[in-house]
Amino acid sequence: MWKEKLMRTGHWLGVWLFWPGVALIMWGELTPHPPDAVNQLFGWDKAEHFIAYFGLAGMATLALGIQRILTWAVLGVIALGGVLEIVQGMTGRDADVFDFVANTLGALTGTMLGVAILLYLRNDRRQA
Repeated sequence: MWKEKLMRTGHWLGVWLFWPGVALIMWGELTPHPPDAVNQLFGWDKAEHFIAYFGLAGMATLALGIQRILTWAVLGVIALGGVLEIVQGMTGRDADVFDFVANTLGALTGTMLGVAILLYLRNDRRQA
C-alpha cells in the first residue's frame, strides 16, 4: 500500500517539477555569470552538469513511468543538453564538449535509476 502511494507521489513530483527544472537548468547554462555556490560545493563543474541532468531525467522517468515514450523523453533531455551547450557559446560563455558528456551520462544514469526503482516497486506490488 505505501509503495503504491510512493509511486503515485513520485509520479506527481516528476510531473510538477520537470518544467521548473528545465527552466532552472536553462537559466544556469545560459546566464553569462552564474552563481558559483554549487561549484564551490563540488569543486568541479562537470558534477553540476551530471547532477542537473540526472535529476531532470529521473523526474521524466517518474512522470512518464516505464513507457515507450520515455525513450523519446530521455533523448529530448540529452538533446536539450547539446543545444544549450551550443547556445552557451553565443552568450559569452565557453561551450564544452565535456559538459555535454557529463549531461548525457547524468541523463542516462538518472533514467536507469528511475527505471530500476519503478521496476522494483512494480514487481514487489505484483507479488503481494
